[in-house]
Amino acid sequence: MKKLALLVMLSVGFFSFSAHAELKVGFVDLQKAIEGTSTGKKARTELEKEFKAKKKELESKEKDLKKMTEDFEKKKLVLSEDVKRRKGAELQQEILKFRQMVQQSEQNIRKREQELTRPIVEKLQKAVKEVAKEKKVTMVLNQNRNFQTVLWAADEVDLTSDVIKKYEKMK
Repeated sequence: MKKLALLVMLSVGFFSFSAHAELKVGFVDLQKAIEGTSTGKKARTELEKEFKAKKKELESKEKDLKKMTEDFEKKKLVLSEDVKRRKGAELQQEILKFRQMVQQSEQNIRKREQELTRPIVEKLQKAVKEVAKEKKVTMVLNQNRNFQTVLWAADEVDLTSDVIKKYEKMK
């Protein structure tokens, strides 16, 4: 029985060693790939244009709110308690509307970014698959700036530039 257990352990160890010997891993910085493609650059430009327009609108609204607040602070000493409460409540309501407007704008920008990048990512995934097959890579990991999946890798397993080239050829 001990010999059988030893034989099984040796067999498992041998097979897992041979399986690891054939494993070839690469990685792609998907965000860098998105930004490196012509479509990604165009999407980024479009998104920035939309963001700047919305930012300008929000800054104008914020300026108006600051002016309203300053006016209220100047006049509140001469206002009756009833008028002061009413004006204060109106000002709070406007501030709340502004905050909701900012949140909605942020959500819209994120949604728009996803809309613009989703088709790029889908096509990049196809390019990753093709590059992986060409380079005989068993597995491709995502190297992300915000969340490090790959802590270290040799330069030759970075497939990002190959994926960008493949993507551009797929157009």
